[in-house]
Amino acid sequence: MPGGVGGRYSGDMSDPLLFVLAVLALLGTPGPTNTLLATAGASDGLGRALMLVPAEAAGYLIAITTLGLALGPMVTAVPALGLALRVAVGLYLIWMALKLWRGGAANAGERVITPARVFLTTLLNPKAMVFALGVVPFGHQRVGLYLAGFTVLAMLVALGWVGLGAVLGRAAAAGGCSRLVPRLGAAAVTAFAALMLGSPLLR
Repeated sequence: MPGGVGGRYSGDMSDPLLFVLAVLALLGTPGPTNTLLATAGASDGLGRALMLVPAEAAGYLIAITTLGLALGPMVTAVPALGLALRVAVGLYLIWMALKLWRGGAANAGERVITPARVFLTTLLNPKAMVFALGVVPFGHQRVGLYLAGFTVLAMLVALGWVGLGAVLGRAAAAGGCSRLVPRLGAAAVTAFAALMLGSPLLR
């Protein structure tokens, strides 16, 4: 069995097919980043929202690498650190939801969803911890290939969410409901924030 960083990785997840399926399943589920991508596609159009895709991929790659190689063991050893991270993510999502809501009330001149905000949201996305600690086989001698494959899959899925948002945005515009798009995105992001802040209290 290949060694590496502490010899720590899931042998099952080193299977390429299982790895791809796990990555696609997690990336395809709704979450804060996907909500922003779809909302941007709906409100800004496909062309302008495409610049968000590299920001999403970079956020995931940096978060997964940092967690997998350094912070992961610390979060496991110190539960309070994990709780603090969840609270920080929840508060940031609430701030992002307020920006989206106000963007829906204002005229369409200001872009609320920027590459920097998508990058930061993805950097704080709880999915990154799942990828780092349960999917990406850190310790495998070819972990770089898995990370490269993950990056490609992340960009493809992001394109799908942006495209879906663009289709829904055109439908909303045709129905005269364009200003509702960012507000719906704000409601979804608020729900994820509530989940992040509330789940530790339910344990």
